[in-house]
Amino acid sequence: MLEEIRQQPAALEKTLKSGLREAETAGRHFSKNPPRLVVLAARGTSDNAAQFGRYLIEITTGIPVSLAAPSVSTLYHAPLRLEGALVAGISQSGESTDTNIVLEEARKRGAVTLGITNESGSSLARLADFTLLVRAGKEQSVAATKTYTGQLLSFYLLARALGAPIGLADLERLPETAAAALRLEKEMAARAERYRFMEHAVVVGRGLNYANAFEWALKLMETCYIVAERFSQADILHGPIAMVDRSFPAFVFAPPGVTWPGIRELLDKLGKIQAETMVVTDRSNREAPKGAVVIPAALGASRRKTASSLPEDLFTAIPYIIPAQIFAASLARVKGLNPDQPRGLSKITQTV
Repeated sequence: MLEEIRQQPAALEKTLKSGLREAETAGRHFSKNPPRLVVLAARGTSDNAAQFGRYLIEITTGIPVSLAAPSVSTLYHAPLRLEGALVAGISQSGESTDTNIVLEEARKRGAVTLGITNESGSSLARLADFTLLVRAGKEQSVAATKTYTGQLLSFYLLARALGAPIGLADLERLPETAAAALRLEKEMAARAERYRFMEHAVVVGRGLNYANAFEWALKLMETCYIVAERFSQADILHGPIAMVDRSFPAFVFAPPGVTWPGIRELLDKLGKIQAETMVVTDRSNREAPKGAVVIPAALGASRRKTASSLPEDLFTAIPYIIPAQIFAASLARVKGLNPDQPRGLSKITQTV
C-alpha cells in the first residue's frame, strides 16, 4: 500500500497524458450533443471518487449530476428514462457487476455511456461509448490508493470535456502537488503512533473534499478495523457532534476558500470539547490551526481569465487524500495489521 501511494505522481502524469486525448474525443461529441444530466455509477472507493465528480461537474459546468443507486436496475429492474443523459461507470477493475449492469441498461434506455477504469481490456471499457483510462499500473494492495487519485484526475478531464473552464496548466501541476504531499510521509508515520489504540473516529470534509472524508474513513475501516463515521461539516453539526467528547479522534479536511469559515467554526467547537483533532490543509491557508498537517504547496487555481471563476479549493482533493492514505497504512502497521490483505476482502468485489 505504501509503495503504491508513492507511485501516485507518476501514475497521475501518465493518466493525464493519455487522458487528454480520450477526453478530447468525448468532448467533441458533448459539444454537439450536450447531456442534460450526468449519472455516476460506482461502488466502494470508486463511489467516493464519484462523489467528488458530482461536486466538480456541477460546480464547473452547471450540469446536474446524480449518483446512481445500482439496485434500482439490478434488483428492482426499474426502467429509467435516460434519453439525453450521460451515464458514467467508475470501477478500478472494470469488472464490478452492478456498475456494468447500470451502464448496459443505460445504453438500452437512450443514454450515452462512459467508463473510468484502470483496465483497458475490462468489461466496462468494452461496454462504454467512451473511456477514460486510469494509467496507474497494476494495483496489488486491496486498499485502493493510486487508482482513487487517478479517478479524481479523470473527473477533471471529464469536466473539461463537458465544457468546464479548467486550465491545462492546473492539471499539469497535480503530479507536482501529489509529490509535495508525499513529503509528509515521515510526519504521518510519526502521528500514527499516537493513535495506536484508536477504535472509533469521525472524518469530516465539505464540498470538494467531502468525498475525501468518505475515502479516509473507508481506509481506516478496511485497513485498521476502526469504526469511522464520515460527515459533511454541515451535517455533523445537526446532531452527530453529540457523540464527540474529550479525546474523541476527529480528522478534518480544511482547505482555504468557501468551505473554510464553516470548518473553522467546527474546529472551534471541537477545541472546546477537547477532541483529539487532526487537520489536513495546505500552505495557502493562512489561518491553519496550530499542529495541522500542512501540505508544503499552495494549491489554488491559476488566476488566469479562464480560471478566475473557479473556487480556491478546486485542486485540493488529490494532494489532500495522500497524507490520509499514508496515515492509514502507517496506523495499520503500528497496530500489527497488513493493509494489503484486509480480512474478508478481495481486490474485485462483485455484487448484484
